[in-house]
Amino acid sequence: MWGYYGSKSKIVKHYPAPQYGTIIEPFAGTAQYALMYWDRDVILIEKYDVICNLWKWLQKCSKADILSIRQLKCGENTDDFKWDCQEQKDLVGFIITGAPSMPKKTASRWKTVVRPNTQQFRLESIANNLEKIRHWKVICGDYEKESPSIEATWFVDPPYVIGGKYYKYGCNAIDYQHLGDWCKQLTGQVIVCEAEGQNWLPFKPLVSSRGNKYQHKEVIWTNENLFIRQDITVQEVAERRKIRLKMSMTNLMEFNKEIAS
Repeated sequence: MWGYYGSKSKIVKHYPAPQYGTIIEPFAGTAQYALMYWDRDVILIEKYDVICNLWKWLQKCSKADILSIRQLKCGENTDDFKWDCQEQKDLVGFIITGAPSMPKKTASRWKTVVRPNTQQFRLESIANNLEKIRHWKVICGDYEKESPSIEATWFVDPPYVIGGKYYKYGCNAIDYQHLGDWCKQLTGQVIVCEAEGQNWLPFKPLVSSRGNKYQHKEVIWTNENLFIRQDITVQEVAERRKIRLKMSMTNLMEFNKEIAS
């Protein structure tokens, strides 16, 4: 929905589809995997309070709230304007420069002059996805302390050993051997992300990925060969999607009536 360092927006389609009706992202970030399969029951866990509060705020926003947000010109600073709330300012801070790990203050030339439609595109994308996230549960806290003990599809995308130092709570604060052991004991379908060259789990190649500056190879560990039970059928998935879409359309119709009146 918004640009974020390490986002899986370009490669999320390469990961295995969820086999359970609940998706849990214990290092949520912008939750690209959950957003792709938004109609499931979703639990996001995020330690960085700025990201967590942003998700909770967006769940309460209307489409008009998002589309009316000020768009900055090159060189303008978010501190120079009055915002409705801190979350609104933070959101703008994420879309005025390329894939930051935390909100920036100054609008970059790249996102205002070279690509002048970036902010409008981002805001429209967010506005059009609001109904998909209304039913999500968002938890602010540590992955190990806050994760529920349930069978689910777990999409574990932690800060990478190489490059993960740029996050508020980055790689230096993570015991990766402990994280690997924790992933192995999760119940359900477990998908773990990393970059090539790490061995805290027996990763396998997935796809090449290009960031803003560099290209690297994404690797994956999954326990798919270790579990058999699936708590949701293809028919149930289709039915869930119909229900979620119907709910979204109903909310959208009510919103349009409010605008017309």
